Amino acid sequence: MRTARFFIAPVTAVALALSLGACGSGGGSSDDGTIKVAYQKFGNFTQADELFKDVKADFEKANPDVTVELVPIEAQQNDYFTKLALMNRSPSTAPDVMYEDTYMIKSDVEAGYLQPLDDYLAEWDEWDQFVDSAKEAGAGDDGKTYGVSMGTDTRGLWFNKDVLAKAGLPEDWAPKSWDELLEAARAIKESDPDVVPFNMYSGKPQGEAAVMQGFEMLLYGTGDTLYEDGKWVLGSQGFVDALDFVQTVFTEGLAPTPQQALDTNIGNTVQAEWLPEGKVGIALDGSWVAGNWLESGVAPWPEWSEKMGAAPMPTQDGAAPGAVSMSGGWTLAMGAGSKNPDAAFEFISMALNRENSLWFDVANSQIAVRTDVAEDPEYTKTNPTTEFFTGLVDVTHFRPATSDYPKVSNEIMVAMESVMTGQQTPEEAAAVYDEAVTGIVGEENTTQG
Repeated sequence: MRTARFFIAPVTAVALALSLGACGSGGGSSDDGTIKVAYQKFGNFTQADELFKDVKADFEKANPDVTVELVPIEAQQNDYFTKLALMNRSPSTAPDVMYEDTYMIKSDVEAGYLQPLDDYLAEWDEWDQFVDSAKEAGAGDDGKTYGVSMGTDTRGLWFNKDVLAKAGLPEDWAPKSWDELLEAARAIKESDPDVVPFNMYSGKPQGEAAVMQGFEMLLYGTGDTLYEDGKWVLGSQGFVDALDFVQTVFTEGLAPTPQQALDTNIGNTVQAEWLPEGKVGIALDGSWVAGNWLESGVAPWPEWSEKMGAAPMPTQDGAAPGAVSMSGGWTLAMGAGSKNPDAAFEFISMALNRENSLWFDVANSQIAVRTDVAEDPEYTKTNPTTEFFTGLVDVTHFRPATSDYPKVSNEIMVAMESVMTGQQTPEEAAAVYDEAVTGIVGEENTTQG
């Protein structure tokens, strides 16, 4: 029986040394008696490492003829995707099981890195415990399932009540518009110049944290969207407005300095140091953040539930539904060239059975995607913010589920960085983005907003 260890820790990772031979399709372990499991281990995220170490022990006990080789990749998100892609390009390094972001599934299927799991899932008696949206998150363009969800998430505003109180703001603070959010940040700056009033991730080093937690939280609050009716939306006023917000917080000194914001470790710093130490007032971040402060987390903070508050991210002008969130999640997927697919799926199903899913969702402050976990008192009572962040599912959005989204996302990072560093105006950056996206997807796959 798994010991309950409720923490959300960062990952002190083992460096990955890749000796890649000639590029080729497919992959898998070089030995039928070994399965290779690749996953991210970076900064404040060590829960996957903890989980897979325990599953390895249980799996090898049940399967003495099979060895599990764990390959923790110590890298920020974008670098993790790059290293995982490099592993998949060579049969000698390609993993049998991999930790896969839902937004990468379709592009990785297109690249030939993943194999469908439908035949295995049809025989797995626990698959019906997964909610439909979680099943859809692991699907490819062909309708087949390539990933089994580990949990999902939402995003909102975390705030330090002491910092806000010093600025004259109430402990039940909940802005109704972007202007009210900016007014609060300005009040914090005036009350204490040494505090970072507002943190939002921005720029290429932050990868999807910048795009999804930052830009898309703004864009979808304008009423505009990235992708509509099978086409990418260009010339959107909401796109310009979102970049204008980014420019405002950085030029007014309401955010970290560009140098701080472009540090790949800023997420770890904000969550494990600045928020607990009262060095940042408001942070636009994810539902999982509280995991850092649990008893076994990277930054245990017994008073966190008293000191920290959470509020929905408002829409631009308070228009219905009044709040906005983004949701994503990670899955376990199987390598296309696995020489031992039966063992690979057995590892996946063992890692994501009820007991292990419960542990991971609690430890990583995930929103449960298994109905039996979601109803478990251990899950519902461990984290007092679970109910709040689960409630944001009602106003949440999802990234475009297309194989070209990762390339488009990269152009959003570029636009954010150019605006936050003062290299371009929001209008100029939006125009460059429009041109780049047209080049990526073709003019016939775009529409004017």
